[in-house]
Amino acid sequence: MSLEEKVLEKMKELDKPVKSGDIAKELGVDSKEVSKAIKKLKEEGKIESPKRCYYQPK
Repeated sequence: MSLEEKVLEKMKELDKPVKSGDIAKELGVDSKEVSKAIKKLKEEGKIESPKRCYYQPK
C-alpha cells in the first residue's frame, strides 16, 4: 500500500478534517512525506481542504 493510500485510509478512519502533522503522527512517518502524499491526493481530486492546513476525503 502506498503512502497516499495509507493517508487517505487514515483520513477516512478519523472522519474529520485533519492536519498533515496529525496524520504523520498516526502513521509514524515524517510529516514532509505526508505533505507530499496530501499534495498528490489533492491533485488527483481525492481529498479537499475545508479550511487552511486541514484536509479530508471528498
